[in-house]
Amino acid sequence: MRLIGLQGILTIVSHLSFIALAFWAISALHIERLMTFYPRQSRVLIVMLAVAIGFGCSSFFLDFIDNVRNLGYLLR
Repeated sequence: MRLIGLQGILTIVSHLSFIALAFWAISALHIERLMTFYPRQSRVLIVMLAVAIGFGCSSFFLDFIDNVRNLGYLLR
């Protein structure tokens, strides 16, 4: 049970880290300048894009690490 809890914490930290990284990167693009008539919607768009990209990248890396760990069972 302790291992499942540790994996849960690692997953949450990974997702939040990648979302923050994606938000930081997307904010540098200044999308709000392109949407001058809709400033609130541009901020919501940036947050939603950051969540989507961050979650996707985090899931990819977590699945990749899990698959690399499972390769050990193939070699035994």
